[in-house]
Amino acid sequence: MAAPKRQDTRKFFENLSGAGKSIAVLTSGGDAQGMNAAVRAVVRMGIYVGAKVYFIHEGYQGMVDGGDNIKEARWESVSSMLQGGTVIGSARCKEFRTHEGRLKAAHNLVQKGITNLCVIGGDGSLTGANLFREEWSGLLEELLQQGLIDEEATRKNSALHIVGMVGSIDNDFCGTDMTIGTDSALHRIIEVVDAIMTTAQSHQRTFVLEVMGRHCGYLALVSALACGADWVFIPEMPPEDGWEDNMCQKLSENRADKKRLNIIIVAEGAIDSHSKAITPDYIKDLVVQRLGFDTRVTILGHVQRGGTPSAFDRILASRMGVEAVLALLEASANTPACVVSLVGNQAVRLPLMECVQMTQEVQKAMDEKKFDEAVRLRGRSFENNLTTYSLLSYRKADSELPNSSFNVAVLNVGAPAAGMNAAVRSAVRVGITEGHKMFAVSDGFEGFYKGQVKEIKWGDVGGWTGQGGSLLGTKRTLPGKHLDEIAEQMRIHNINALLVIGGFEALECLLQLYEARANYEEFCIPMCMLPATISNNVPGTDLSIGADTSLNAIVEVRASPTCDRIKQSASGTKRRVFIIETMGGYCGYLATVGGLAAGADTVYIYEEPFDIRDLQANVEHLTQKMKTSIQRGLVLRNENCNENFTTDFIYQLYTEEGRGVFDCRKNILGHMQQGGAPSPFDRNFSTKIAAKAMQWITRTLKESFKGGRVFANSEDTCCLLGMRRRAMVFQPVSELRDETDFVHRIPKEQWWLKLRPLMKILAKYKTSYDVSDSGQLEHVSRFRPKDSDTSAAI
Repeated sequence: MAAPKRQDTRKFFENLSGAGKSIAVLTSGGDAQGMNAAVRAVVRMGIYVGAKVYFIHEGYQGMVDGGDNIKEARWESVSSMLQGGTVIGSARCKEFRTHEGRLKAAHNLVQKGITNLCVIGGDGSLTGANLFREEWSGLLEELLQQGLIDEEATRKNSALHIVGMVGSIDNDFCGTDMTIGTDSALHRIIEVVDAIMTTAQSHQRTFVLEVMGRHCGYLALVSALACGADWVFIPEMPPEDGWEDNMCQKLSENRADKKRLNIIIVAEGAIDSHSKAITPDYIKDLVVQRLGFDTRVTILGHVQRGGTPSAFDRILASRMGVEAVLALLEASANTPACVVSLVGNQAVRLPLMECVQMTQEVQKAMDEKKFDEAVRLRGRSFENNLTTYSLLSYRKADSELPNSSFNVAVLNVGAPAAGMNAAVRSAVRVGITEGHKMFAVSDGFEGFYKGQVKEIKWGDVGGWTGQGGSLLGTKRTLPGKHLDEIAEQMRIHNINALLVIGGFEALECLLQLYEARANYEEFCIPMCMLPATISNNVPGTDLSIGADTSLNAIVEVRASPTCDRIKQSASGTKRRVFIIETMGGYCGYLATVGGLAAGADTVYIYEEPFDIRDLQANVEHLTQKMKTSIQRGLVLRNENCNENFTTDFIYQLYTEEGRGVFDCRKNILGHMQQGGAPSPFDRNFSTKIAAKAMQWITRTLKESFKGGRVFANSEDTCCLLGMRRRAMVFQPVSELRDETDFVHRIPKEQWWLKLRPLMKILAKYKTSYDVSDSGQLEHVSRFRPKDSDTSAAI
């Protein structure tokens, strides 16, 4: 079904006034990290457009009880509100499920003039909201007949508008790539797995971890993919009969290969093919009895719901909160309830009940033991996760592998980025599964021309997923001056395809090799680049491997003393402003998106020029802020935003101009943004993108193999694999030249610049917010749920 066409292709929210409107926000059901960020965005965007915004404390129970549970929110009410959980409370309410309860709730809303409701919760909470909307006119009529409201109130409050946002760590809602809280829950799981790995390796132990997911195996599947677990059990795909023998055989082979660690991940709703529960204790007893391995069980429980939200969840929730307010402002009496979703890299609005119905169809398929159908309904991303895990987790015997005489080399180029090792592991294992002989090149193209090339096998990349940096080594050296030596090494090792993982230098390298094809037949082979740089400055992709880990380092999800910890320090000392310098070269991605995630007041970047008048206005803005109950400030500066307005200059300016009102501190984050273990997102993203690249290389090799040799010299055989909006796309590097500012090493157009007005709005600056990519109600039938090839993108 086609989505309705938009009359105006470019709109700004100034045309959507909230004057005279009242918006209420509530959180319902289980709590999820990031809910507070969503509440904060709804409150501030609502106030910004002139609407009254109300908190409804304790979810639907607070709506039914009324009184002090429904309070008007002020701008300052959501200051420093980017932590985990939900500060307005969440509760499950039996009374709201009754007609009498909903009648009380309607009366309480009418008394406040609230006709716009933003609900953050799971499918049950959103279904209840839709029922409330459908009954609204009848409820008002009933209240009128009982004399509880008059005809004027009935007329003014004639329509109730509902917009939902899904807050659920299970990621079990169809229509969105990621629900609020899922990424943070994965952080908690991976933190535990990483901690367990050290003790498990020390003692040759097997660990069985139970993670949440009574009806959905997303957390178990993605965490298994992100840590390289040996076995995973999920409710959507029960193991075949005899799984006990197969699992024990695999664990035994691992031990024979001198692997000291075995990790088994179990979703709490895991079942076998006969619908019998598979419990951690059953698995432990099985391993102990059959293999005699020292085996321990860890049940994570509500740890997964706790802690600080990840950068991804903060940004996702903020984007969704702003979009929810826009949807409420645009709603008419006939607009159906919608849910704000993330598809690929775009916020979209989908009819709420279409999504709920599809979510319920998944459970119905599982109840009827149609498990293949359940996996399909979960969406393409879920299917890809399952397929990729299967490819990487089980080593086939040589006799089972397809016949291939192709040799594929993989190397890292440029600065290190978390996730590079996971990408190499994925590429090597998928390549071996495809029948290729895989070669690793150490130290990038410098190592290539020096002959640092050797075969790499399945077991060589074991445990690489969670390792930061680049275990292969990486250098910025370009191949241009060493083409003869590199061509010679390719002849020596008979390299038939090349996978390059890296940042801007990797793009330059592939362009040089592509241009050298006319003179070197050795470079007439399939070549593919995977973008991997914390700066996220590579053209042809919205997201690069490593950027998410760096953002988490900036906002201090699990890193050293950066934004979150700095703000906590400032909360103990009134009126303090921190000036933080981030990396990124000339690209302001880290500063901007990190600023949005951390709740920064101002972010200075190269792409948005500023002068001394702007600096003065920013200081005055902070000075006014300090006169309210908000007495903490955060300013981020991209390292190359301006050669004269240095971090020291800005620090001294703010210190002088803020004298007597606030004091300042500065912090240059430096290379700590490149370090640390990769985030779950980067592990998953790099694993899947590398697998997709290797499958492309296999297809291209077969298409290019003629006359007993590989020959590929067309544009489309030298590509970058990147994420564009909703899809993963292979783009010839030759076509990316025109999209690139080579002087400043950035794309000429950058999607994240559209997030800057959002960041300014949430910091109370007057600005324009382009809503041309949103504001449209699409139907879930236009694309399959979770239709993008990555779990999501920031």
